[in-house]
Amino acid sequence: MKRTLFEEDHEMFREMATEFNTRAIAPHYAKWDEDHMMSRDLWTAAGEQGLLGLAVPEEFGGMGMNDYRFRAVLDEEFAKSNHLAVGLAFHLHDDLVLPHLLAYGSDELKGRWLPGMVSGETVTSIAWTEPGAGSDLRGIRTKAVRDGDDWLITGQKTFIGNGISGDASLVLARTDGSSGRGSRDSFSLFMVRKGEGYSTGNQLDKMGLKASDTAELFFDNVRVQHADLVGEEGKGLQYAAGQLPQGRLAIAVASSAVVRSVYEETVRYTKDRNAFGDRIIDFQNSRFELADILTEVEVTETYVDQAILAFNAGELDAASAARAKLWASERAKSVTDRCLQLHGGYGYILEYPVAQAYLAARLLTIFGGTNEIMRDVVGRTIAD
Repeated sequence: MKRTLFEEDHEMFREMATEFNTRAIAPHYAKWDEDHMMSRDLWTAAGEQGLLGLAVPEEFGGMGMNDYRFRAVLDEEFAKSNHLAVGLAFHLHDDLVLPHLLAYGSDELKGRWLPGMVSGETVTSIAWTEPGAGSDLRGIRTKAVRDGDDWLITGQKTFIGNGISGDASLVLARTDGSSGRGSRDSFSLFMVRKGEGYSTGNQLDKMGLKASDTAELFFDNVRVQHADLVGEEGKGLQYAAGQLPQGRLAIAVASSAVVRSVYEETVRYTKDRNAFGDRIIDFQNSRFELADILTEVEVTETYVDQAILAFNAGELDAASAARAKLWASERAKSVTDRCLQLHGGYGYILEYPVAQAYLAARLLTIFGGTNEIMRDVVGRTIAD
């Protein structure tokens, strides 16, 4: 089926994204994967190319491109090039941290943070998850206590992407002074720059996406000026809920891109690889499996494309984004598994893209809220 999502400007942007993958990432990606760390030069190169902070207004150094189709193009090119860890790192910066600053930050806060985020001089992470609080944000125990004109933040976060390589994090902390499970108004958001009392734990060794560093963060009375409070005190959970559609749409887009890329790579492999005197693709089982997969690829693309258009129109609500994330990430997990099987033993070798995609796809049903949470969100809307 012919896709109608993209226009000429998006395809021109795709050419730039393709060139960037070839020039700035491909020669180094294997080393970054081995080191579990991307070079900081990648971020400034991306900034120079205009690939970061696409939605940031011109007055803060961006291009004011609110059309999410450009972000989708970028994710598709990362998937096609098998640079999925770079896609994850950029997603954390652009789809999770940035929207909160744009939507709720004061002009002063935007002026101090956004130009660096656009240029790649400031790399950010989102520090919400804790050892005892994942999808249940009301269980967060990290606290922020007012100290004159500043705040003192103390606590621990885990599974933080860009945690070691980054310069700052968007921290969700308790500001109500109580303990136990928080209420709707118990939490606030802060932009926290690395400094005294802000330390990182050991790098966490993930199954896949190793070039994107992930770590624990520790805050010991980290002093944060009141101007780095994002929006109003006590509105942290409301702000997080308000930006869920973009974060989950981004995961759906990445999932769809992985599904398409792995399918096309598997078709090439089954045409080139022979067994028992015939190409793999000439066996009926292979053709049947690929026929089913292609159908799922196109259904997923169509569904996610509609979600992108709904987001651009301001009509993608949390439940709709949850459905898109649920469907697309489950397809990514299933399709990469079946495509790996069609590769036989070679599919288990990490130098083959399908093996890397298989490991990456396993994160997608967990990240951004587990798919069990997605089902609960969607189910509650049905029951209401």
